[in-house]
Amino acid sequence: MPDRICVAQIGAPHGVRGEVRLWSFTTDPLAVARYGALETEDGKRSFKIETVRAASDHLVARLTGVADRNVAETLTNLRLYVPRERLPATEDDDTFYHADLVGLAVVDKDNADIGIVVAIHNFGAGEIIEIRLKTGGLTVMLPFSMAVVPVVDIANGRIVIDPPEGSLTTGEARDDTPPQRSDTTR
Repeated sequence: MPDRICVAQIGAPHGVRGEVRLWSFTTDPLAVARYGALETEDGKRSFKIETVRAASDHLVARLTGVADRNVAETLTNLRLYVPRERLPATEDDDTFYHADLVGLAVVDKDNADIGIVVAIHNFGAGEIIEIRLKTGGLTVMLPFSMAVVPVVDIANGRIVIDPPEGSLTTGEARDDTPPQRSDTTR
């Protein structure tokens, strides 16, 4: 399991006084302010959220040490991480941190190797699991539900899928993975 979890990404500046748009990847978006100092991916910079408020599809945050728009602009697209131990334990056996799922092997119910998990998405209608297929480097997206993903075995580094007929025959090539929410419940 990863030692640090990506919990947010800084967006464009908001106004001229140093506030930034912030996309939170936590179940409760405002919880990101309760995790203490947030670090950049390389760990060289950290930011404490002084104030945060909800906006239409993101948060607006004031970060310690960011006092004007020029400084805020230099932070655009930075991903922010916290040490895993600062995050709450998952509440039940069917709640997972995305970081724990990405990279797991994917097998079918007959234990045939299908591929690996590359991302978890939520486009508004429920969680979607993205899988890079073993052959061809294509990805497919499937519902992250008990019916399609009946087994998540983090301890053994795998998930078992029971995909709908024909769902593994199409996909698209993919080179990168977008930022993810930090946790999910199926």
